[in-house]
Amino acid sequence: DDVRQRFPEVYQHVIATVKPERDANNRASYRDAWWVFGEPRKDLRPAIANLPRYIATVETAKHRVFQFLDARILPDNKLVCFGLEDAFQLGVMSSCVHVTWAIRAGGWLGVGNDSVYVKSRCFDPFPFPECSAALANKIRAVAEELDAHRKARQTAHPALTLTHMYNVLEKLRSGAVLEADDERIKTQGLVMILRELHDTLDALVFAAYGWPSTLADDDILERLVALNKQSALEEKAGSIRWLRPDYQISKFGSDAERARLADERRAAKVQTSLDLDTVADTGTKPKYPTGNELAETGAIMSVLAAAPSALSIDDLCATFDRGGQVKKRIAVVVRALSRHGHLTSPDNGTTYRLQRAQ
Repeated sequence: DDVRQRFPEVYQHVIATVKPERDANNRASYRDAWWVFGEPRKDLRPAIANLPRYIATVETAKHRVFQFLDARILPDNKLVCFGLEDAFQLGVMSSCVHVTWAIRAGGWLGVGNDSVYVKSRCFDPFPFPECSAALANKIRAVAEELDAHRKARQTAHPALTLTHMYNVLEKLRSGAVLEADDERIKTQGLVMILRELHDTLDALVFAAYGWPSTLADDDILERLVALNKQSALEEKAGSIRWLRPDYQISKFGSDAERARLADERRAAKVQTSLDLDTVADTGTKPKYPTGNELAETGAIMSVLAAAPSALSIDDLCATFDRGGQVKKRIAVVVRALSRHGHLTSPDNGTTYRLQRAQ
């Protein structure tokens, strides 16, 4: 009634073009609420409701690529979405370990026989690795850089697609001759850096599983199937490896797990308070990892990812123990990240923040 009164032209268009089809729809929700475009996705919307970003991949694609999407982006039915914001999970999913599994477990479609990502077969049974916090942080840092790198190149070259970049990457890996267009894409997409990031990520994920990086595809699949069986036995025994414990246990966990989660949250609040008191009393801060470029990149990107607003070089220095003594090094890393498009500066170089999906 409101639309008919305020926007009569819109109302007439919808009643003339939409209502006749909806009147014949067998689904009551579409037939009765004929003016509503579709049904809210009752599983997806709560899963991403409080996240700043989520992971997504195109359902049918030549190359299996995962990336972060800003929470403001509303996905359509051609995207497979995951209510996960942790770059560790993005890193594992972007690695050759998961891609090999997904291509073998999923389907194929179209003239190009492109891979289809079927969530119930590719994601749900996939066993994620358990590894040390230090190794998980390395995976996070490389995954963040990979995601930011691709977005930055596409921002700089709007006609550049992920398919373009990964076609050239595939040729580089196979040793095929690059044509003129390939050389242009290689330059615009900085595909050599893309290759290096994927190679580094693959090596780290292999290490997270405790596997040699020389495994063939069939060996990877054999080991993943064994881990899947192990996880199934653990779940039958009541031990579940949740990917998002805070969200999943409250919805799907047992009473005992929910009680344990509540206890852990209370303990975390107490520990946070103690940690803040310790920092206030002693000035304890993490040390800046001088001399390890990957660790430096991860440390700076982790601080910026957690910051509510853009930070200056001095702000970044203040987050580390004796950060002022390595100010020049922090500035070099920040400006390098900015040059490659991983950081943006709202005030032309005074402060910086992590590049997010637009």
